[in-house]
Amino acid sequence: MAKPIEEAVEEIVTGLLENTGMELVTVEYVRERDWYLRVFIDKEGGVDLDDCQDISHRLEEILDEKDLIKGSYILEVSSPGLDRELKRPKDFVREQGKMVDVNLYAPLETADGKKGAKLLVGELKAYDGTNVTIDEQVIPMEKISQIRLHIDF
Repeated sequence: MAKPIEEAVEEIVTGLLENTGMELVTVEYVRERDWYLRVFIDKEGGVDLDDCQDISHRLEEILDEKDLIKGSYILEVSSPGLDRELKRPKDFVREQGKMVDVNLYAPLETADGKKGAKLLVGELKAYDGTNVTIDEQVIPMEKISQIRLHIDF
């Protein structure tokens, strides 16, 4: 149910962002306590409240007109944040050279046959669509549950 809605909203938002200098990062339609439609947008230098508010109002009008989502939901349009998740190939290209947090589905084996950690922190060196290189370690994408930009506190 969520996937078709996310795809339809992605198409709408992509159209809304044309010629604005902004880009769509991702769309989520998830049920927590209520249903949430979350749209994450970004631009060089970051988006501000006015950017998010403008896209939110324009998107809300289109969604109401098309009656795309049956039932109630909460619409949120925001920045992906400092610890943004990397999902698309362009995210990996843009963020090469930066530190990332890599969550794995299961620990990888180390060179000596022992189990390693399920969370790795290192520099994103390369991405080829199938594998990601963190520091000097090549990790298949299917073993990764999530990659986010690392934040030092």
